Amino acid sequence: MASFTPIVSISDPSTALGRNNTPPPTRDGGGDDHFDDGSPDFHVRLRRARLGLAVGVTGIVMIFVSFTSAYLVRQGLPTLDPRTDTLVHDWLPVQLPRLLLINTVVLLISSVTMELARRQVAREATLAQVTSIPGVSLGREDKIPWLAMTVVLGLSFLTGQWMAWRELAASGFYVATSPSSSFVYLLTGMHGLHLLGGVLALLGAGAASLLRRPVESRSIVLDVTGWYWHFMAFLWIYIFCLLEFAR
Repeated sequence: MASFTPIVSISDPSTALGRNNTPPPTRDGGGDDHFDDGSPDFHVRLRRARLGLAVGVTGIVMIFVSFTSAYLVRQGLPTLDPRTDTLVHDWLPVQLPRLLLINTVVLLISSVTMELARRQVAREATLAQVTSIPGVSLGREDKIPWLAMTVVLGLSFLTGQWMAWRELAASGFYVATSPSSSFVYLLTGMHGLHLLGGVLALLGAGAASLLRRPVESRSIVLDVTGWYWHFMAFLWIYIFCLLEFAR
């Protein structure tokens, strides 16, 4: 019987090298989430960032739920008057400044510009992946500074809140005037503090853009900040309705 002897040797396998004699990127055999250097890809980083946002938002929701419960319960509780030694109701309805309604409109507009900024950088990240293919080029599109507009509107909202506080003080309602005025300052102040954190995140995203950071990283920052900003807008509408109709 005739026999055949293989003429190809596989004792020294080799891999084709790319530019600068570097091997092409490979993925782990167990999945498609990481490259061989252990760094997560864009979609994994985005999911992790959104998960972290969900955890943080849950904590904020719990804080304001506790404030709401205390606000509603305190309205019906009497307090002891040391002068007459009797129980009296010291809850004084607070007339909210009309400026708060204007601030609400400003924040809603900023939520729209924030969404446009989030979609704009997401589109840039998608186009960056397409243009990375050799031989593919796309025309430059005009960029509207939605991010800068959102920052300006956010700072305008915070300034308006400060002016509303001054209007309350001018009308005789300070932090310690009554329990109702204390809750007004507490709820609006806590919301403004959390919104300021969103403004700082937007400023960081703007600085990253000026420093030419990778568009994928900027897209993740703006995506998470965008959803946080929408949550802040919804939370303020809730606070405004609570103070306006539950007093």
